[in-house]
Amino acid sequence: MVTEAEVWEALAEVPDPEIPVISVVDLGVVRDVRVEKERVHVEFTPTFLGCPALEAMRAQMAERIARLGAEPEVEVVLDDSWSTDRITPEGREKLREAGFAPPTPRGEGPTLVQLQSNGFRCPYCGSRDTALENIFGPTPCRSLRYCRDCKQPFEQFKTI
Repeated sequence: MVTEAEVWEALAEVPDPEIPVISVVDLGVVRDVRVEKERVHVEFTPTFLGCPALEAMRAQMAERIARLGAEPEVEVVLDDSWSTDRITPEGREKLREAGFAPPTPRGEGPTLVQLQSNGFRCPYCGSRDTALENIFGPTPCRSLRYCRDCKQPFEQFKTI
């Protein structure tokens, strides 16, 4: 019989389909894991309701649980919205190393970060001299920024 810890460990190996440098666990979309004999029930909340990767995430999690020898039951929970506050500290560091600027968790940084011109740190050189290049990034939860010091563009997670 599989344990809850083994399931969490297995899910931590499932990459986010859109940003594979971070797992679904580090992204904070996995809400709960329950093991009942041979059945494993996982609850997860997508980053936003229209997330195009929803079915891919569900299938990857179910496949990983099945490889453990358990019967997967992956439920999408839509009654509690995801927030960027759910990204783990390890996940934030993985995003930063990959060139993304994750938002500061609420309560840890300045308030109304998106209204401040120097609220985002460049993941390449650390400069706060960055500019919003395009509010519309590759997905609704991200936008594009530009570092005025090292001249690198980078993606920024919007605070949700």
